[in-house]
Amino acid sequence: MAIETTVNARKETIQEEAGWDLLKNAKHVSVAKGKKIRTYEPSEQNREELLKDVLGRTGNLRAPALRIRDDFYIGFNVDMYEELINH
Repeated sequence: MAIETTVNARKETIQEEAGWDLLKNAKHVSVAKGKKIRTYEPSEQNREELLKDVLGRTGNLRAPALRIRDDFYIGFNVDMYEELINH
C-alpha cells in the first residue's frame, strides 16, 4: 500500500466544516475511541453525531486519520488496524 499524502495535523488543522466536507461523501467512516469502534455511513441525519466522534476536544479532526479509497479510519485501535491490514 502506497501513501499518497501525509499531513501534519499540528500544522494543518481540519475543523468542523472542512471535516464534514472531507467525510460526507465517504462510503464508511470507522472511528476508534479506546476499545470502541463505531462505523458510520455519513448522511445529514448522523452528521452531528459523526462530527462529535471524529473531532477532538480542540475541534480538530482526530489523529490518526486514514483515507483508503472511499473509507476513512479515524483514531487508534489495534484491532481496527489489524483487521484493515489482514482484510
